[in-house]
Amino acid sequence: MANIFLVLTTVVRCLCGVLVLGLIAGCKSLPTLEQQEQLVQANNLVLDQITTRAVVNAWGKPPLYHSEFSHFFVMPDFSVIPRSRVATGEAPRGWKAGVHAGEGVYFAYPDRGWLLVFLDDRLVYKEELKGEELYALAKSWAYEDRFKTRLDDASRP
Repeated sequence: MANIFLVLTTVVRCLCGVLVLGLIAGCKSLPTLEQQEQLVQANNLVLDQITTRAVVNAWGKPPLYHSEFSHFFVMPDFSVIPRSRVATGEAPRGWKAGVHAGEGVYFAYPDRGWLLVFLDDRLVYKEELKGEELYALAKSWAYEDRFKTRLDDASRP
């Protein structure tokens, strides 16, 4: 009985986290495209305020690109961390129970040292990495893509 209560409590927490994340995202308005481009040019990569188009306009097409259905850990401050950026079987420090999923778009700029992750066309995650780390990441994307089948693509929502 205690296990059922624990499971239900966890499910309710997850749903509440996703709901709150959606409400917050819906209430934030984006700066104009020109303002976004200025933020990107200044290396001021503000989460939930920058779109893929602004980054491409400011920095050009990303040298390394990847798109996949992704799971994200929702942190207490409502920021998100892609599951792929956390060691397998681990959770990020401070994570409670919130999760979100959707089509993650990954831009890697080795010359600038940035990995940018977009969800619903908004920047939701950024990480400074060395160029060689970004190339290694792109190599892992290519390796994983080799094993995807048409069934994998068809099963996505």
